[in-house]
Amino acid sequence: MTQLPTKVGVLGAGQMGGGIAQVAAVAGLQVCVYDAFPGAVEKCRGVHKKSLGKLVEKGKVTQADADASLARIEFVASVEDLKSRGCDWIVEAVIEDAKLKKDLFARLASLFTDERVVLATNTSSISITEIATAAGPAAGRVVGMHFFNPVPLMQLVEVIPAVQTAPGVTERTIALATKMGKTPLKANDRAGFISNRVLMPMLNEAFYAWMEGVAEPEAIDGIMKLGCNFPMGPLRLADFIGLDTCVNIMNVLADGLNNDRYRACPLLKQLVAAGRLGDKSGRGVYEYPGK
Repeated sequence: MTQLPTKVGVLGAGQMGGGIAQVAAVAGLQVCVYDAFPGAVEKCRGVHKKSLGKLVEKGKVTQADADASLARIEFVASVEDLKSRGCDWIVEAVIEDAKLKKDLFARLASLFTDERVVLATNTSSISITEIATAAGPAAGRVVGMHFFNPVPLMQLVEVIPAVQTAPGVTERTIALATKMGKTPLKANDRAGFISNRVLMPMLNEAFYAWMEGVAEPEAIDGIMKLGCNFPMGPLRLADFIGLDTCVNIMNVLADGLNNDRYRACPLLKQLVAAGRLGDKSGRGVYEYPGK
């Protein structure tokens, strides 16, 4: 029988980390969350209460189950606290920055020396093998566990083993994702994996179509929604993801695949330079005055 963790540690209390913590708690796992950013913890607590409250209203969980899930989530003051609390599975969900992630995994490897502790990264595009290499002797315990936003609603988890990842770690990751109510699908460690290798060039092409005057954003999104049955147009989706995140992922694709056709559209980069990052900044391709 595949060994599942008893307590999951989540690094990052933002959209992704907070969502991962919630689904783990709903699945009955004890969870510890750490975030160094001021105010992130309180915001995350509020999101959890609101999200679980909506599930109660829709009859998907009982109030008692929602309360129990919230009680299973503990917020801690340091990375070291994740070890002292007995976390035996770590999921990193910090910003999509290769150096930051590599430095963090080197630190995690020095803290979590027990061979049973898995170090998973939620990166959406960065090489798992490079992250594992930064973990040194813990490289065999590093794996990609890519959740999708919003985590409580999206079914997929991409499971990406590094070259060094032990087969048993991949099997345990698939088992954990299944316990968390997700559908795990395995991808090889190539830049962007599957989802972003296919998705990001499409979003980028939508920006080129806008920049070159093929159509206005509303028309581009409307045509893709009605013509391709997409739930959200590509430009609107880019705003939702974050335009800066899109640029970062395009850079990873271009470098990792050694092909400049994956470079971000000049208009996309220009919007990011102007601080128009999408939903999170209140303005991207579109405006969001309530955010």
